[in-house]
Amino acid sequence: MFYLTDNNDIKKCIQQLATANILWIDTEVADYNTRKPRLSLIQVLAESQDLIGDRVYILDVLDNLDLTNFFIDKIMVEPNIEKVFHNARFDIKFLGKNEAKNITCTWEIAKKLPYYILPLPNLKLKTLVENLTGFKNIDKEIQGSDWGQRPLTEKQLEYAKMDSVYLAQVHLALFELMKQNNSEPTAENLDELGQRYQDILHEWKLLDSEITHILERIKLAMQAQNISETSNFKLSPTERVTQKVNFAELAAIVQNQEIDLDFPITVTQKLQKDFGDIMNKISVNKEKNSSWKLTVKNLSDIN
Repeated sequence: MFYLTDNNDIKKCIQQLATANILWIDTEVADYNTRKPRLSLIQVLAESQDLIGDRVYILDVLDNLDLTNFFIDKIMVEPNIEKVFHNARFDIKFLGKNEAKNITCTWEIAKKLPYYILPLPNLKLKTLVENLTGFKNIDKEIQGSDWGQRPLTEKQLEYAKMDSVYLAQVHLALFELMKQNNSEPTAENLDELGQRYQDILHEWKLLDSEITHILERIKLAMQAQNISETSNFKLSPTERVTQKVNFAELAAIVQNQEIDLDFPITVTQKLQKDFGDIMNKISVNKEKNSSWKLTVKNLSDIN
């Protein structure tokens, strides 16, 4: 780990990092739960094979806008450098915002994977690390510590260092999962897919019907027992108000008061029938939408 606090050392480091093709980046923010959060550290790893953090650079940029802007100019806006973050939207708020280029977010990658491939309770970095890599029992307690204090503690620096390592390993693991499950439609084996569908359909129907039944029982029980919230569920009323007016009355008001009311309406089949020949006397703009519907064939119904 290289913990840099000197301005010149940090700028030299940034210039060196700017030659990399890919960087795994994390940040620590002081006063993050206030209206004026301050960027405290930028942690950068350029070598994914580093599993202990020896090659992590920790840049101390607390209250140093000049250094932060230098990092943005040399790295964040450079399209030839891939920058990997977890929950990138948070970090980008401090590092270039909309000007940042070539950003990869491991949280976004994980979101694209179906649940059966990545069956995790959440997509937090800690959860991904402990389930996709060899690192276990990750302690995130230090995350909420005071990142505005100086000097930082050894535990804080150790935590900051390892977050970049974890990020790189999660990124590599997710990349492999994406490769394994990123099928090419033109090469899909439709017979195998169809058989797999039939194999799991019965199990899915059983689970789906049980979940629906359980939820209905819970709702009825909470209503009967006058309970609005449990450790797992919250019951709240919903109300939808629909306002309807008589069309002839509305048309008369619009005409009498000379209201400029000009917008298209969808003419249903019933209205077309009611209008009859009038449809031929008015300007009709036809919009045609097409889609593909997949229908299951030769499959007996499973109750």
